[in-house]
Amino acid sequence: MRIHSADFIAGAAAARGVAIVIDVFRACSLQAHALARGADCVLPVEDVEEARALKRAHPDWLLAGERHARRLPGFDCGNSPTEILAAELRSRTVIHTTHAGTQGLMAASRVASHVFTGAFVNGPATVAAVKALAPDEVTVIAMGHEARERCTEDDLCREWLIAALADRPFELGDLRARLRSAPAAAKFFDSAADWAPLRDFDLCTEVDSVPFAVYLLPSASGRPALRRHA
Repeated sequence: MRIHSADFIAGAAAARGVAIVIDVFRACSLQAHALARGADCVLPVEDVEEARALKRAHPDWLLAGERHARRLPGFDCGNSPTEILAAELRSRTVIHTTHAGTQGLMAASRVASHVFTGAFVNGPATVAAVKALAPDEVTVIAMGHEARERCTEDDLCREWLIAALADRPFELGDLRARLRSAPAAAKFFDSAADWAPLRDFDLCTEVDSVPFAVYLLPSASGRPALRRHA
């Protein structure tokens, strides 16, 4: 297995073999938690207006997302695991658009043989699912801050996943202590940032709390959809 490391949307768009798209704070963590709570699927969407159009066509679907980390006007939820878990999710479709994570997932979907999400919450399950495919190549993409700057949490998650794929030991240690000082974590500890609840930090750093991988495949509507990997 040849493992490649890539960054941002350009890296996702050039993925080779199986792609793992990482967005720890918060897109890929939210997607895993939503599916674990019973959502039928999550539709990653690149464009805000496209997401709104899907909601108009399907009022019963849940509309979640952000730009610059803040909930978009008229959306049911922001890009917040805390908010998504407070919603009724059983058997629902979630429409999800974000600055980085959903962009990378859709870019990778156009070139990769398989696309998985990457996060601490379901990292071991993701590694197991990818290994089961026995691919010749895997591309691990860190989306970073707004898909333009590398960030501590995504880089660390990438190192961890690559080590596991290569059967090398990697000690995460006290992950929450390591990420508490990460620049992207500051919003969770800022009482004025009501769009980034403190609980989001905990939900994004619960290692191996979701027992399945999340992967992208066509839905009944023909749009790529994120689902639980059996």
